[in-house]
Amino acid sequence: MSFVHQKHLTPVDWVNYTLLAFISLVCLFPFLYVVSVSLTDPEVYVPLKFYLVPEQWSFASYKFVLGNDNFINALKSTVWVTIVGTAFNLVFTFTMAYGLTKKWFPGRNLILGCVIVTLVFNPGLVPNYLLVKELGMLNSYWALILPSITNAWSLIVVKSFMDSLPSEMEDAAKIDGCNDLGVFMRIVLPLSMPALAAFSLFFAVAHWNTYFNAMIYLSDSKKWTLQVLIKTMIIDSDAIGFGPDAGSAGDKAAIPQETIKMATIVLSMLPIIIIYPWLQKYFAQGVMLGSIKG
Repeated sequence: MSFVHQKHLTPVDWVNYTLLAFISLVCLFPFLYVVSVSLTDPEVYVPLKFYLVPEQWSFASYKFVLGNDNFINALKSTVWVTIVGTAFNLVFTFTMAYGLTKKWFPGRNLILGCVIVTLVFNPGLVPNYLLVKELGMLNSYWALILPSITNAWSLIVVKSFMDSLPSEMEDAAKIDGCNDLGVFMRIVLPLSMPALAAFSLFFAVAHWNTYFNAMIYLSDSKKWTLQVLIKTMIIDSDAIGFGPDAGSAGDKAAIPQETIKMATIVLSMLPIIIIYPWLQKYFAQGVMLGSIKG
C-alpha cells in the first residue's frame, strides 16, 4: 500500500513561485508582441502602438516574406550551415572526446593541455580573420563551420560523459571481436544518446543563430544567413527589397515595414521552437539509463 504525500507550500514557496511567474511573463511579453504585430492586418496597423492581440488577423506579412528571394536565399544558407555544421561538430567532438578517454593514447596529456589552454586564451578576431583568409574560405560557408568545428567546453563535457561509461562493456565487446571503431559505434554512441541529443541542440542553435562570423566572412548578400538579413532589414530595408514600397504589387497596398520585420523574426525562430521540445526530454535522462541494471 502506498501513500501519496502532498507537499504544503510555505510562504517562501509562494513568494518564489510568484516571482518566477512574474519573470516568465516579463520574458514572454516581447515575444507575444512580435507575434501579434506580425499577424496584424496591414490596413489596421498603427506604428508605435502596443499590440498584445491583433485587432484584425492577417498573414499578408508572412506571404510577402516567404515570397521574397532574399529571405529564401538566407533561409537556405542558414539551413545548410546548420545541418552540415552540426554534423561536423558532432563527429569531431565525439570522436576526439572518445580518443582522449584512452589513457594509452599517445600525446593525450599534451592534447588535453592544449584544449584547456583555449578555455583561458583566445587569439582574437584579427588572427582568426587572417587564418580564414589564408585558407581561402572568405565568402564561403566553410568559414562558418570549420573554425568552430569543436570547442574546449564541449570536448571536456563529452569526455567526462564517456569516462563514466563502464569499461567492462568495451572489454566484453573487444573479446567478441570488435575493434575500437566497432566499440565506438556499437557501444559508446548508443549509450551516449542523451549527450548526442543535447549537443545536437546546442550546436544547431549556435549555427542557426550565427551572426557575427557571417557578417565578417560573407560579403556576398546571396550567402547571408537569416540573422545577418534581419540586421540589415533593421538598418536599411530598402537596400534588400524590404522597404515600405516593396509590398506594392498592382492594386495591393504596401505592407508596413514593421510587420514585415516581425514576420521575418518569427519565421527565423520557428524551426528552433519546433525542434526543441523533441530533444528536451533527453536533457533529464541519466548517462546509464537502462544500460546496466543490478
